[in-house]
Amino acid sequence: MGADQIVALLRHTLETAVWMGGPLLIAAVMVGLLINVMQVLTSLQDMTVATVPRLAAVAAAVLLLMPWMTRRIEMFTLQVFSDFHPFVR
Repeated sequence: MGADQIVALLRHTLETAVWMGGPLLIAAVMVGLLINVMQVLTSLQDMTVATVPRLAAVAAAVLLLMPWMTRRIEMFTLQVFSDFHPFVR
């Protein structure tokens, strides 16, 4: 297994990880930003007010995106295992 194959496999793995985590991170950031603006406007500085909606938004995003994420992980796994011969040598 050459260095170019290792780099290609790592690049593809990191790319898939970014595609999996990106939408969840965007949902958490957007809800967190909205909650922080509301906290500044109301002068309410409670940590649970910021944390609970952010966790709920990420949970909702996971539930909504689960079919897409499952297909994406399945395609990645099948692509890696379908051409496994170069990794064995």
